[in-house]
Amino acid sequence: MALITEASSSSSYSSSSSSEWKYDAFLSFRGADTRRSFISYLYERLYHEGINTFKDDRELETGQSISQALPKAIAESRILIIIFLEKYACSTWCLDELVRILECKEAGRQTVLPIFYDVTPSQVRKQSGNFEEAFAVHEGSFKDNIEKVQQWRAAMREVADLSGWDLQDRDEAEFIREIVKDIISKLRPFSSDITKGLVGMELRLEKMRLYLDLGQSDKVKIIGVWGMGGVGKTTIASVVYKQMYSQFEGSIFLADVRKASETHDGLVSLQKKLLSAILNRDLEIHDVHKGTDEIRKRLCHKKVLVILDDVNELQHVECLIGKRDENWFGVGSRIIITTRNKHLLAQHGVDNEYMVDGLDHEEALKLFHLKAFKNDRPTYDYKELSNQFVRYASGLPLALVVLGSYLYAKSRKEWTSALDRLREIPNEEISRKLQISFDGLDATDKKIFLDIACFFNGMKENYVKKILDSCEFYPDSGIGELINRSLISVSDESVWMHDLLREMGQKIVRQESPMEPGQRSRIWLYTDVRHVFINNTVRKSIVM
Repeated sequence: MALITEASSSSSYSSSSSSEWKYDAFLSFRGADTRRSFISYLYERLYHEGINTFKDDRELETGQSISQALPKAIAESRILIIIFLEKYACSTWCLDELVRILECKEAGRQTVLPIFYDVTPSQVRKQSGNFEEAFAVHEGSFKDNIEKVQQWRAAMREVADLSGWDLQDRDEAEFIREIVKDIISKLRPFSSDITKGLVGMELRLEKMRLYLDLGQSDKVKIIGVWGMGGVGKTTIASVVYKQMYSQFEGSIFLADVRKASETHDGLVSLQKKLLSAILNRDLEIHDVHKGTDEIRKRLCHKKVLVILDDVNELQHVECLIGKRDENWFGVGSRIIITTRNKHLLAQHGVDNEYMVDGLDHEEALKLFHLKAFKNDRPTYDYKELSNQFVRYASGLPLALVVLGSYLYAKSRKEWTSALDRLREIPNEEISRKLQISFDGLDATDKKIFLDIACFFNGMKENYVKKILDSCEFYPDSGIGELINRSLISVSDESVWMHDLLREMGQKIVRQESPMEPGQRSRIWLYTDVRHVFINNTVRKSIVM
């Protein structure tokens, strides 16, 4: 993946852990007294900070086997938190859980953090006091399996030597705030893989961090991200979302607002998504005015992260986050708007505008090489050709990726031919540059590309394949080829095509008959369908 196609992030996100981890944190503890006091307060604080936490009395479904569920939850949690209490060692269940936690730590992928609530690290390490009494009982009960008791003792000594938190005589509320703050900071490194392979991303993220200014928690800030299509606005916003959502009480990434708002009840659907993602439940909303009232009323005290992706109408912004002088969200909230329209940001009055530039020459070369050669070191005889292609892409990540993918494994003669065609196209006509890759497809793959551009963008991959298979288009092969050429991507089991590529495909179809929709191979707009039926101008082979 690279700082490229906004389509690669077109699926909606809500507050949840990444696909690798089901939970951000796992709480291991014993004690009915603290379950409803310290443990409960800690869990609630973690929840309100957006940290997805496993706590057995909340997470286990009725009738679910504890012996099966807890080890699974431990393996699926990023951070494993052990709360030591006076009676902790009395529970053989807790001690087995402790051993399992350390086994996961040994695998090197998870972090173990102890909390010493009403005991000291020294008591746990030396197993004195209540711990000594508990182990004396265990040694009597397990005299035929004394190795198990020794394993428990070793596990406690190991955990006592880990860096964690010791309550001592401190205020519990302050203690919990410190723990949660530390957990948030420890979760951030897990998101470093998000930027892996994203050329030029770190510099752009640094600018976004300055604009977001999360340290200023006493106000709501709105950041506008603007630039031409294909420059990477959505990619930047999605990385920011994935890295920062856990620091908010609720979050939502509303993808492709422009397109979604054009559908029937599109704005109402977006309002429902926003509310349900943050409140974790569905609300009945039947019109936009009801939706605006619900958002303003129910979210005004919540610290949220909301991303409105690809917005082109001020009305859409105001229906989802309100006017600039209105307070729809709690203090500390951050709103990010991505758009091609700088004027829209000025109309709304955002706090900061970030214009996303194209990649500089070195960044562009690196990205192009990664796609054209599958590494960043081309052979000598392709170096000058690479430089020329990069200049014609004008730093636009999407163009670099599409052109590089098209040229992969092709001869110098084919590179030179493609370069000659590029020289005939004016610099500003990006879509015609992208069409070079489309022209290189075989006839069937061209049909699949155009069908996705006109009908199937954002739809489930299995559904798209069934339709294409019924047309005898061999979709497994065709979709694979389009992915290889970076003309589409598949995420969340859905097929996505970048806006610029989709617009290019629809333009190709419109050029079949500029004035008469009925003579084109595909019709996807309601107004064109209506025109064709009223005027009876449909040709024999047409897809609607």
